[in-house]
Amino acid sequence: MMAESLFSQSVYQPLAARMRPQSVDEFVGQHHLLGEGKALRQAIVSGELHSMITWGPPGVGKTTLAKMIAHTADANFLAISAVLSGVKEIRQAVARAEEERDTRGRKTILFVDEVHRFNKSQQDAFLPYVENGTVIFIGATTENPSFELNNALLSRCRVYVLKPLEGGDLSRVLDRALSDSDKGLGGRYKVSQEARDLLINAADGDARRVLNLLEIASDLLDGTGSEPALIEQALVEQVLVSSHRRFDKGGEYFYDQISALHKAVRGSSPDAALYWLARMLDGGCDPLYVARRVLRMASEDVGNADPRALRIALDAWEVQERLGSPEGELAIAQAVVYMAVAPKSNAVYKAFGAASKDVRATGSLEVPLHIRNAPTRLMKELDYGADYRYAHDEDEGFAAGENYFPEALSAQQYYFPSNRGMEIQIAEKLRRLRELNAASPRQRYKRGEGD
Repeated sequence: MMAESLFSQSVYQPLAARMRPQSVDEFVGQHHLLGEGKALRQAIVSGELHSMITWGPPGVGKTTLAKMIAHTADANFLAISAVLSGVKEIRQAVARAEEERDTRGRKTILFVDEVHRFNKSQQDAFLPYVENGTVIFIGATTENPSFELNNALLSRCRVYVLKPLEGGDLSRVLDRALSDSDKGLGGRYKVSQEARDLLINAADGDARRVLNLLEIASDLLDGTGSEPALIEQALVEQVLVSSHRRFDKGGEYFYDQISALHKAVRGSSPDAALYWLARMLDGGCDPLYVARRVLRMASEDVGNADPRALRIALDAWEVQERLGSPEGELAIAQAVVYMAVAPKSNAVYKAFGAASKDVRATGSLEVPLHIRNAPTRLMKELDYGADYRYAHDEDEGFAAGENYFPEALSAQQYYFPSNRGMEIQIAEKLRRLRELNAASPRQRYKRGEGD
């Protein structure tokens, strides 16, 4: 849980740990933060330390950056994990920081990995020590800090967004590990271009993963010969025995990708919708979760412009439940494409929202007597159901001029059909019914502004 030295060597360290850069010049990637002239680079080089939150996916350098800052500034480095630690460990770390400051005059960087896993009280425990400078706080998170961290802690830190490493960056990481004779593989191995491309693609922007995969592949070859052992594509394919895409169910990537799928459907882009569907399934998302979201799209974004969309979404869900993958996934893909190319209307979605708003605002308005149920003699004597007009007995099967709202909400209009798909016909029918209402001599119907 605690780490006193920066780059202490143990009997065995994984290749990714051995290759961790110790200076800004060795750091690969994050050019938008550490490139020449960038503010963070200048702060590190000059030793002007400040508390920060580093936000980004796994393997992009969050921990490395914190250690590098401490190393460059000759600061004491303490690390705790929010997964394993609590307030007790926070207090122990602060006590050690105070001792370092009082006895040696050194600043302390307190690095908190997975800081988003700390609850509010645990996050609050840092505040006085960040405020008075006892520690330079560096928190690392894979989750959006604006959702997961207290405003009080965020206000005392700068937030730096770290991005997945690009292919060229990962290639440089591989080259350095292959050639470094002190901490790397010392030129004992080389990688074919096909194997290199596969490693980089499998790493998915994660430097730690690309080095772990390289190390596993190298362990399967004899690298003691006079010539470097060649890591080829077939060997890398053997190593890649599990899904490698970044998805992180329940995390930032999860919601980003389902949002992208939903917006692609709403934007009538079947190709982009298929891409994001494939990304989610490739990353390990439960197909039934996607099926549920597609059902939501059918109601929210297609609606009555094409009522068949709802049935198609339900059918796809049922196919997935009955047959599983891959047959079910194909049915979901069919539904996604149908939603994407279908005419769009959110009229029902908006109408339901407006009606719900009125319900919350007006409270428990009474049901008008004429449309109340009257199963008993007493209810009939109290005029329950009195003067109710049975629509099927009326001209055109419509009781013109009748009101079905509470008196205080007579003739409200929530549903405004779009001019797309089947809602064109729905709008024409409703227009005709409003004309009949307007022409009716019945006094129970009161015209509202929607007519």
